[in-house]
Amino acid sequence: MDKEKIEYHIRGLLEAIGEDPDREGLAETPKRVAAMLEEVLEGTAYSNHEIAEMFGKTFTAEQSDAEEAVVMKDITVFSYCEHHLALMYDMTVNVAYIPRGRVLGLSKIARICDMAAKRLQLQERLGRDIAEIISEAAGSPDVGVKITGSHSCMTARGIRNASARTETRTYTGAFKNNRDLQKLLD
Repeated sequence: MDKEKIEYHIRGLLEAIGEDPDREGLAETPKRVAAMLEEVLEGTAYSNHEIAEMFGKTFTAEQSDAEEAVVMKDITVFSYCEHHLALMYDMTVNVAYIPRGRVLGLSKIARICDMAAKRLQLQERLGRDIAEIISEAAGSPDVGVKITGSHSCMTARGIRNASARTETRTYTGAFKNNRDLQKLLD
């Protein structure tokens, strides 16, 4: 990430909206914004494959005849909409997958969701990215992802519908046509 270029453009943005970028409250803003963007958009630096490798620590799963799913709910993330650079907030992610001989460390599931969200995103793509990364990291084609969140491009501008929430679901493998598996995400 080119922080110097970000600082330059944030200074220009402040000038373009009629602010004095040299006044006391704004003098350090370009530097602060560049540091913030480096942090909140960290996932931009990595492909889905690289995230799967980073957080792909697995453990041997006890095998049984029954198909058992690992389910983690209410993982909190935030992201930025690629259309308006607006905050997507109050987002929760529910993830389920069927282990195929290996299970992911539980913290790795939350870390995958967090890193995938740290990009300019669409909520629909975020669900697909998480499913793809979990599938690769866990070695399972069977993944379900449900995301619910608020979008400031809907709540703070435009229609200004503060109570609007968006829900997306992504199903791969056995989750695609199995309503019982899909219900695990509720």
